[in-house]
Amino acid sequence: MADSLSSWLALREAADAAARSVALTRAIVDRLPRDRPPRIVDLGTGTGSNVRYLANHLPGGSHWLLVDRDPALLSEATQRIAEERNDHEKRKDFGGQENKIVTETREMNLGVLDPAIVEGRDLVTASALLDLVSETWLRALASACRRAGAAALFALTYNGRSRCSPAEPEDDAICDLLNRHQRHNDKGFGRAAGPDAAAAAERWFAAAGYHVERAPSDWVLAPDARDLQRQLIEGWAEAAREIATEQTATIDDWLRRRLGHVDAGRSHVVVCHDDLAAWLPREHPVRK
Repeated sequence: MADSLSSWLALREAADAAARSVALTRAIVDRLPRDRPPRIVDLGTGTGSNVRYLANHLPGGSHWLLVDRDPALLSEATQRIAEERNDHEKRKDFGGQENKIVTETREMNLGVLDPAIVEGRDLVTASALLDLVSETWLRALASACRRAGAAALFALTYNGRSRCSPAEPEDDAICDLLNRHQRHNDKGFGRAAGPDAAAAAERWFAAAGYHVERAPSDWVLAPDARDLQRQLIEGWAEAAREIATEQTATIDDWLRRRLGHVDAGRSHVVVCHDDLAAWLPREHPVRK
């Protein structure tokens, strides 16, 4: 399982980085401490792509707590972060002496949120996580962040919309089935918020006293992103079958035609996500 997840995370990393909102990233970075390295926790860190992305936007050093339930992924994350730091040392744009990155890891099932992992942190962040968690979990996270005085940055939350070109008649129906599957999903956090997650997170962080901003972070996949498109479309079909077994023949026929476009080099796919940034207003500043 770890190997397949690692491969999927590697396949999507470039698309993730291209999609993310630079404006929201900068807005959060501007609110982090400058007199010392900020303390950051990355939830569901996987292979560390969120760390690698954000490290290039931080002006100085940073201390990271990487949290994931999979020890193999955590090991890969620390190794890849160290390798990239070494590669960039001479340029001092990632992990040189002036931008030293310190990481520690914690193997933890995040299904029941432990507020202790947020305590003492300046920033709580995650990538492609929120649509997997429940609204109850999001409410607990917003409360924990508020008690810690931490800012928050959540990237690449699927919002239920996608489009493909050339279009097929069943595209919208498959998307609807995928969204139903997401809302019935339970990855250990309770029933997933799925496509409603960004709106729920915005609501709960605002209720906790945060200023919240959202921005689109859509994947725009050209025909040359063939491997990513193929895995994505196959995943959609699998989810649709699980929700509507009686439509298996229709779904399989749609999959055959959709993959035909991919293999012919004419497929364009847009998957819509939201980035969300939340910070406390001046009367409740992030702890320095």
